[in-house]
Amino acid sequence: MRIILLGAPGAGKGTQAVTISKTLGLAHIASGDLFRQEQANGTELGLLAKSYMEKGQLVPDEVTVKMILGRIKQPDCAKGFLLDGFPRTLDQAKALDAALKPSDSDIDMVVYIKVSDDELIKRLSGRWICRNCQAPYNVVEAPPKIKGKCDQCGGELYQRADDTEETARKRLEVYFNQTMPLIDYYTKAGKLVEVNGEQSIGAVGKDIIAVLQ
Repeated sequence: MRIILLGAPGAGKGTQAVTISKTLGLAHIASGDLFRQEQANGTELGLLAKSYMEKGQLVPDEVTVKMILGRIKQPDCAKGFLLDGFPRTLDQAKALDAALKPSDSDIDMVVYIKVSDDELIKRLSGRWICRNCQAPYNVVEAPPKIKGKCDQCGGELYQRADDTEETARKRLEVYFNQTMPLIDYYTKAGKLVEVNGEQSIGAVGKDIIAVLQ
């Protein structure tokens, strides 16, 4: 089974990806991890990607797709794989489909963890950090016992600039501008399945596994 997992920042995609890959015995391919591994190993593609990133430019889809293809040819992907964090755009999805076609290994299903904008903003802007020990908290999912104080050391909690509501809204705007065409693309292909991401982590996981099985 070859699966793509889609979800906005704050939808819990990373957590669910780990659960799905373990439960179904699929290789978990997180694009961010793959980039770091390729660069750490000093591969030709890794160094090429790094050269773009150091200039503050986006890595071309062609380079990213080659990395993904190289990864899914590895033995642990023989029984299937789960793509997490790729594709992000319509062009990437089309490039991936074109690259997979010759090997007859098309994507079987695309799972979209759907969460409302209000809930996503609540989750993304709810993160606070302890000034002393750097322990993370989330006022929605994992609040401190005493507001504004760290459970572990009693230190003051503060919010980073990239965890504010304004930043959260900008992140989501970028994500949805890129991803809505992707959702339409896979819907038309008859491959997209939506799962309610506003349930508990366990319930979301059960729903995803049920859909895939």
